[in-house]
Amino acid sequence: MDRPVTLLCVSSYFKGNDFLRGAKEAGAKVYFLTSKKLEDKPWAREAIDEIFYIQQGPENQWHIPDVIEGLAWLMRSHKIDRIVALDDFDVEKGAELREHFRIPGMGQTTARHFRDKLAMRLKAAEEGVRVPAFSALFNDNEINDFTKNVPAPWIVKPRGQASATGMKKVYSTDELWEHLRKLGNERHQFLVEQFKPGDVYHVDALSEGGKVIFARVSQYLATPFEVAHGGGIFRSAIVPFGSADEKALQKATSEVMTAFGMQYSASHTEFIKCHDDGQFYFLETSSRVGGAHIAEMVEYSSNVNMWREWAKLEVAVAGGKKYELPKLRKDYTGIIVSLTRQEWPDDSQFNDPEVAWRMRDMDHHIGLIVRSPKHERVIELLDEYAQRIKRDYHASAPAPDKPTS
Repeated sequence: MDRPVTLLCVSSYFKGNDFLRGAKEAGAKVYFLTSKKLEDKPWAREAIDEIFYIQQGPENQWHIPDVIEGLAWLMRSHKIDRIVALDDFDVEKGAELREHFRIPGMGQTTARHFRDKLAMRLKAAEEGVRVPAFSALFNDNEINDFTKNVPAPWIVKPRGQASATGMKKVYSTDELWEHLRKLGNERHQFLVEQFKPGDVYHVDALSEGGKVIFARVSQYLATPFEVAHGGGIFRSAIVPFGSADEKALQKATSEVMTAFGMQYSASHTEFIKCHDDGQFYFLETSSRVGGAHIAEMVEYSSNVNMWREWAKLEVAVAGGKKYELPKLRKDYTGIIVSLTRQEWPDDSQFNDPEVAWRMRDMDHHIGLIVRSPKHERVIELLDEYAQRIKRDYHASAPAPDKPTS
């Protein structure tokens, strides 16, 4: 290729600056499409060649025919090699644009496996990946069969949300039907799944050529559901290197990526280790970098900035070159994040030498990453910090029963 690789990056939320910088560092020409309401956000404009805005509708939706028309005009004079969706909510947008303009990358069918929790479960079960018992909410008889055959409690989950928002735990058939009645005409946008008590893990990975080339395995010490619905303090930590859990989850992640047709991208995949049988069950995945500053936790552990390396991977693939990971490190890290009563909390009391990062970009939040050569020390610090944060800073806001934009 005798010209720079050209990326069109798409984001309807304020995120992905490190991707934009990584793409520019890799020599790409970077076009950026975002919502008009985000025009004044501090985007990495030094890494963007041209920026375009789209008016968003209700719940941050874009009118895709308008996007296609504008992109068709742009492409008369500008060659675009890849389209990259930087946020979970933009995966479908990116897939539809690729399909229309026949640009290589994830199409709409594959994208469903990384956005639609029902599609994920159906595909995983079809490919022999262990999943909790579940049912679509299309047919009343199928729902009744599910409640008769699968013991309560159950969780009703939105098919398209990128967080624990909108989940509802129910304990009886009557309670389930009452919740479905409240969902009304939106019922088809949800699924019901058996609630399996257990520990939740996440695997943050990079894939190239249909194979996982980097993966770091972590455990939530407080699950996203508990944080969203119980007002808890978010914590996660890297699992012991070489442990049975790490090996099992790296293998399971590779199986999921293969089953779902992942070729090259970042991914964030979640599993639960059931208390009853000790088995891992697949929960969900996404073709994106993990949120809640998990990317920073992974970087301090591994020397892999997931955003920048994903960008460099995209540029390498588009240019027909071999991508190379940076030199890897194996440190134990953990993250703790909480809402706070204070607008800009003073975190100076957390002065242990293991503190590697402090959250500075969100008001009414406190966040810290700790790093140590010893897993036990990371857990010790996270437990201690959780007690101090709860005492001196913590605030909580209940999650809505239904997802909001």
